Amino acid sequence: MFTEYIQAALEKVQYKVIDNGDEPYFADVPELDGVWAIGHTVEDARRNFIEALEEWIAARLQWGLPIPPIGGQTIEVSKEPVPVV
Repeated sequence: MFTEYIQAALEKVQYKVIDNGDEPYFADVPELDGVWAIGHTVEDARRNFIEALEEWIAARLQWGLPIPPIGGQTIEVSKEPVPVV
């Protein structure tokens, strides 16, 4: 579920060149408010975006906040205990 969500987000990432010295590449997904990254190259910005998205997901789960669907993918957490076999 996490991998599919991240992949769906990566399919919507917008890359822009910004005036930011050593890290001129900016990456974001407009539907994911507050998730963005910069990098020296597009690939750096992509890697940094993945890390930012993972941290954003973890924070929202920890705080009990909803995670908006993207590209038909969702992450939902049950409040019910799950038996481990």
